[in-house]
Amino acid sequence: MRIVGVASGVQVQLGDAVAGGPLPADEQLGGVRVEEEIEKAGGTALAVGADITDRGQAGAAVQQTVDRFGRLDTLVNNAGLMLIGPVVGADTDEWDRMIKINVQGLLHTTHAALPHLLAAAEQDPRRVADIVNISSAAGRRAGDGYGVYNLTKFGVKGFTESLRQEITQRHVRVGVIEPGGVSTELASHNKPEVQNELITPFFEQTEALAPEDIADGVAYMVTRPRHASANELWIMPTEQL
Repeated sequence: MRIVGVASGVQVQLGDAVAGGPLPADEQLGGVRVEEEIEKAGGTALAVGADITDRGQAGAAVQQTVDRFGRLDTLVNNAGLMLIGPVVGADTDEWDRMIKINVQGLLHTTHAALPHLLAAAEQDPRRVADIVNISSAAGRRAGDGYGVYNLTKFGVKGFTESLRQEITQRHVRVGVIEPGGVSTELASHNKPEVQNELITPFFEQTEALAPEDIADGVAYMVTRPRHASANELWIMPTEQL
């Protein structure tokens, strides 16, 4: 399984699925450490460092994976950045960073992976391949203070469905997962005033999802039989409106 993004939070839990057992619950695990733990658990892994906002690096990361394992069956686009706050007076550098990671990074890895996924879908033993894009509940409905983050995640959903229609009859399944609040480091990238006003109150009042909940969703989507495709999975904390 090709896991795109930094090795923390949801990515570490995806590592659990690859390893067939739990990895240490340390969100600061680096990619190499996750690789080592998967190997110890009896799995096979490759950690590739790349800036996926750079088209060349994204392509090289995909190629290194194919060179190591001989094929590519699954792409999980999980790298993301959430920098929220009012549009009026916003730091537009934050907008650029979100667009580069949430949209352009996803496009770069997907474009590089598609030829390999299409080839895998024609080969035994599975004769099917998968792309899973991690979007957000913010890609389903807009909210005050989430403007450009909403823009990127609505874009991910639209791109996912368009690509699904393009390649689904070639047995490359394309799905999207839209989580609500998850206990990861994602919110920590925001400015202190944003965290105090918009983020901390939510996590104080709501039992958030765990990274395992999202990893379980990914595992469900990519293990369906060849004739079945789970195209959209909306996962919310029970207490979140």
